[in-house]
Amino acid sequence: MKNLIVILAIALLASCQQEKIGFVDNVKLMDEYQQKIDVEAKFKVQADALAKTRDSISQAFQIEAQAFQAKAQSMPQTKAQEEYAAMQQKGQIIGQQLQQQDQQLQLAGQTEMDSIVSKVKKEIKAYGKKNGYSYILGGGDGGSVLYGKDANDLTNEIVKLLNDNYKK
Repeated sequence: MKNLIVILAIALLASCQQEKIGFVDNVKLMDEYQQKIDVEAKFKVQADALAKTRDSISQAFQIEAQAFQAKAQSMPQTKAQEEYAAMQQKGQIIGQQLQQQDQQLQLAGQTEMDSIVSKVKKEIKAYGKKNGYSYILGGGDGGSVLYGKDANDLTNEIVKLLNDNYKK
């Protein structure tokens, strides 16, 4: 009988223990994570450089097209049509090359951002295990936490941990 009471008491105590739960504001975390900030800045520089290249190529092509139009007026019609078709083809090729460069830059940026998100998830998981959390939920825009006590908000701790590890 005493053993039964002790077992029931232990079971009651075990069932009363609460899970340790925290949450992270995903938006704030990513906005303040230095590696993400650095990657965005790097790709912005590359995108700006690509835009300048695109602008200069487009400008040069427009000048060439205007020169052709002036020259085409003094050419036989069949020759002008042939050269006009060649100019159109050249314009399409240039457009396709620029579009391909844009896509490659976007893909590289997305790949790097996906890698960062994966790294952040691993760090949060390791933090949770190390600090005895049963759950760490994601909040912010589109997150699953609609309300949480400030004491359970781990965002600043995780941001500090990520930024300290990134500096290393």
